[in-house]
Amino acid sequence: MRVLFDTSVIVAAMVESHPCHEKGLPWLKKAHARKVELIIAAHTLAELYAVLSTLPVRPRISPGIAWHLIHKNIVSSAKIISLTPSEYSMTIKALSEKGLSGGIIYDALIAKTALKAKVDRLLTFNSKDFEKIWTGDKNVLYVPE
Repeated sequence: MRVLFDTSVIVAAMVESHPCHEKGLPWLKKAHARKVELIIAAHTLAELYAVLSTLPVRPRISPGIAWHLIHKNIVSSAKIISLTPSEYSMTIKALSEKGLSGGIIYDALIAKTALKAKVDRLLTFNSKDFEKIWTGDKNVLYVPE
């Protein structure tokens, strides 16, 4: 099964004190055990670094530890999918036509990547945002339980 992990699921899986840790961690474990194919949008790497290195947890996650977590858990085992400049432009245009602005662009880029990669499942804890912009089969969107 090809599974694209949204940033929200990866952060929850990696950070033990996260309220959704127990729901996200099993999925990351399945990916590491090769029970599912871990798919990641390329820009998710930057988003992960930004979130992990500024997360208000104790002890703080330093930039070096943030990179180590990303490399160990994602870069070393994920299939990383990049969008083309044209795909970025088309995604922004689609949002503008729907009157959507702000941070939803990041979810829209992940959704575009999921469609491009033809994933079986897009894991997210932000389903309401994805429902606004998702154009594929609604059964692909999945909130880990």
